[in-house]
This record gives sequence, C-alpha cells and structure tokens, in this order.
Amino acid sequence: MPQSLDLTSLRAAYCQGRLTPRQLLAQLDARWAEVDDPAIYIHRLTQEELEPYLQRLDQSTPADLPLYGIPFVIKDNIDLAGVPTTAACEAYRYVPEESAHVVQRLIALGAIPMGKGNLDQFATGLVGVRSPYGVPRNALSPEHIPGGSSSGSAVAVAQGLASFSLGTDTAGSGRVPAAFNHLFGVKPTRGIVSARGVVPACRSLDCVSIFALNATDAQTLLQACTDYDPADAYARPDATPAYPEHATPVVGVVAPEQCAFFGNAEYERLYRELLARLEAQGVRTQVVDFTVFTEAARLLYEGPWVSERYCAIEELIERDPEALHPVTRRIIAGGKDLKAPDLFKAMYRLEELKRAAEAVWRSVDVLLTPTAGTIYTQAEVEADPVQTNRNLGYYTNFMNLLDCCALAAPAGFTAQGLAFGVTLVGPAFSDRRLLDLAGQLPLEPESTQPIVVCGAHLQGLPLNHQLTDLGATRRETTYTAPVYRAYALPGAVPKPGLVRVSAGGAAQQVEVWDLPTRHWGTFAAQIASPLGLGWVELADGRRVLGFLCEAVATADAEDITVHGGWRNYLQSKG
Repeated sequence: MPQSLDLTSLRAAYCQGRLTPRQLLAQLDARWAEVDDPAIYIHRLTQEELEPYLQRLDQSTPADLPLYGIPFVIKDNIDLAGVPTTAACEAYRYVPEESAHVVQRLIALGAIPMGKGNLDQFATGLVGVRSPYGVPRNALSPEHIPGGSSSGSAVAVAQGLASFSLGTDTAGSGRVPAAFNHLFGVKPTRGIVSARGVVPACRSLDCVSIFALNATDAQTLLQACTDYDPADAYARPDATPAYPEHATPVVGVVAPEQCAFFGNAEYERLYRELLARLEAQGVRTQVVDFTVFTEAARLLYEGPWVSERYCAIEELIERDPEALHPVTRRIIAGGKDLKAPDLFKAMYRLEELKRAAEAVWRSVDVLLTPTAGTIYTQAEVEADPVQTNRNLGYYTNFMNLLDCCALAAPAGFTAQGLAFGVTLVGPAFSDRRLLDLAGQLPLEPESTQPIVVCGAHLQGLPLNHQLTDLGATRRETTYTAPVYRAYALPGAVPKPGLVRVSAGGAAQQVEVWDLPTRHWGTFAAQIASPLGLGWVELADGRRVLGFLCEAVATADAEDITVHGGWRNYLQSKG
C-alpha cells in the first residue's frame, strides 16, 4: 500500500523504522511514472542532485529534524541553489548560487526538494495554462484547468508526488489551484514569510504560499516557514494577537446578490449547502457588503499595480518581447505607460478602501467566500483567456492590496467530481486563527459509506439507535438479489441472519443507510458473532457492505426466507 504523505503519517513511518527517505523517494519515482504528466515540473531533481540531501539525512534522525525526509516541490519562481530558475520563461533562466530564504529554512529542518514546479509565466494568471512547458493536468479532471499561477506546485501534491509545496500568491495563485485540486492553500500575511529569492510579480504585494494535504500540516508548515528576514525589505515580524480560547467566531458571508458563480450551478449549490451546515451547527453568520473587496480587486489589474509587473521584467520585455507568452506579454505590457498621477490616485483610493474594510473586521472575525466562483475547461480559457481569468479573481484579487491573510480549504465535490473550495479571509496576522477555524467549521460535507441492514438495525427497531447515534441517515428501502436465505437467530434481541446460497434463495427486504466514514470503526465494533460485514448484492446489481451471517450459526435457527424480510416476519408473529 502506498505510503501516505501527510506529515504525521510520514513521521510515524520514519520514527518506527518502517521507512527511510531513500525508500520513500523510490516510491515517489514509481508514482511519478504512474502519473505520467511531464508538465508538472519544469525541472525534476535527478538522483545525483538529490544525493546531498539524502546523505545529510543518512547522518540524522527524525528526532534531530522536524521535517525529516518530507518531500516538497518549489514553484519555479523561487530559487533553489544550483537549479535553474525560469519563471516559466526560458529567456529569463538563471542558476542561483543560494536558495530563497524560505527554502533554506525548510531544507535546514530536513525537507527534501523534489523539483521546480510549472507555473503561469512570471506568475501572471490564475489559470495554469500560460506556460511554454505545457499544462499540468488537473488532478481530478484533465480537461479542466489546474488553476494558476502555481499550477505545478498544486498538482504535484494532489497527485501524491510530494507532501507539500511552495507557491506564490499575489492575486490568488496559491488559492485557486488549491481549490481546483482539493488541497489546503495558505496565503500568509504579507511579509511574515520571506520573499527573498523569489522572482517578483508585484514586489510590494507578493507572498510565498503553501499547498498542504490537511489543515494540521498547513499549520505546521506555516510555522516552519515564518521567520523575520531583515534582508527582505518587505519583511515584517509576525504580530499574531492572542485569541480567547474557544471563542465563538462571527463568520461573514457575501451578500447573496453579490455572489458570483458565472453560471456554475454546482458551485453555487455547494456554497449554499455549506452556509446551511453552518446554520445547522449554530455558527453565527453575518451578511457582509462585498463592494469594498470587489472595488479593491479591480485595482490590481485595472490600476497601476500592473506597472510593478512591468518593472519586474522590464529589461527582458524591452529586449525580447517575443520571449513572453502572448497573453502574459499583453497583460504586462499594459503597465508601461501608466503615469505617476495614476499611481497616487489609486493609492489614495486604496487607503479609503482599507479604512472601509476595517469596519468589516470590527463586525466579523472571518470572511467566508468561495475560492473561485467557477472552474473552466482548457478550451474555455483558450477561447477567452482574459475574461475567464478575471472571473477567477473575483474572490481573490483584493487580498494583498487590503493586507489580508487567507486559507483556501476543500468544501466538497460537484456531481461531476470536480473539486469545490472556500476561503477563510482575515485581517493581517490572523493566519493561525484561520487555521484553527478550518478545524472547527463544517467546511466540507462529511463523507459517508452506505451500509445494508436487514434486522434489528432497521428504522424503528431496537438497534437502530446504533446507526442514528453515529449520525447515519436512511437512504432507501430496497431488496437483495434473490440469492439469500434468512434465519431468525436466537438471542436476547431477536435478529435475522442473512446467508448467501448457490441455489434456492429469495429476495429479502433491506434498508441502505449512509454512515459517516469516520464512525465505521465504532459501528463495526458493536457487531457480535455470528454476524459480520460483507458484500451484499442488491436487486439492481449493486454490491454494498452490509450484514451477513456465518452459515454454521443457522443450523438450529428458524428459516424465515419465505417472509421476504425481517419486518414481515415480525408482523407474522403478531
């Protein structure tokens, strides 16, 4: 069975001697061959390049290093010493002598860099398709976009090639790919994670982001990455305030008329269902006027901050404009001719919007929005690359301009199996509060597993409470295939035994219940011999786990097959 890559499972495997970093990398090589998606990486480290990291771990133990042997991927606009940085532009390629500050920290803690992830060129885009190195396949639906700009970083984690990855997030690049690939995406408060060694997009706004498998890992990794770096001119010390323990949060939600789903009825349904879950669990919500956020969002690409992107690559775009992806060039070139008055007017308006946002944070603890209002196919983005990208930024583009932090989290799947995500948003330095809330709020529908019951667990009968106490709900009443015989087993609580036979069977009425997956162990522990769980064939051909009986226990039991079900048998007894 493949090794789970979450931090807790990997650390346990290392500490118990069941796994070594070298063995893990061999497993990841095999997984890489299975995934067969060369566009995930711009540069995947060779065995020779990995060897120095492995040799260090050979001389260490999990007790020495908190991230011992944890594999991670680095977006290819973040430096790794001795490995090319391209920002998805071959003409921009250089080989850094030292790693970015955050990469140095992670390696020092024992993490293993696996490679440089693909991205929308110069981190300009939320779609993940603007790269000359190909398009990483969405982990759930290859025809849909992976999200950008940190496409390779997100897909690598979602495909089981790494435990976590680094992205960057200026407009939503660390959140949109998380949503589309069913991951957690941390966009920290600007400056608490050093951006030294990162190719700038908008230097005054850029953040290094984290993709993780769960909220616990995200919290651990944010702590590992957070470090005041005085050599980064935009760094600032972490100033996380103290929050009262078990304080009940007030959750801000977007006014219904301001929600935008761009025709995606499934995403709208999932968001509405989430709000209903919050209400059902007594979470206090408050409708928020989203205007201040949408107006700030428009400033990012419709205002002078596009000029920052131009500044970042001015020499290249002036010397060799054809080196850029056509859409990237079109967007960034628009920043060349903006004037200083444009900047100051936008700065004045932004300060007014920040003041208005302060009023929102006085009324709510956290804002909960969809991460993206829809997801597009690659063909849809190709047909209209700018508008589709703009739509994806509706809930994300304001974040760094208004000095917010955010956590993107999974929130379910559409009927077509596409991932849907939401984002928890807070003011600067509320990062850890958001991570705590992610574990408290019912963001994702609880997963369930169907179970077939045929006797005392039927609705209204003596043992039904064992299901309802664990949150199970009845899905349907149906019949088995005509391949079973039923017996009344003796005991304090009357119950039937269902036995599959090769001949002489009959259909038996049963119920199918949906039992929360996390409670299956608890429920199974209550099942006493001679009953057990096995695959039950239903009349429509489905095979569902359910109650079966050991044939040996029916030798002296009453055969009740003729009644066609336990309820009918009980009624016949009066």
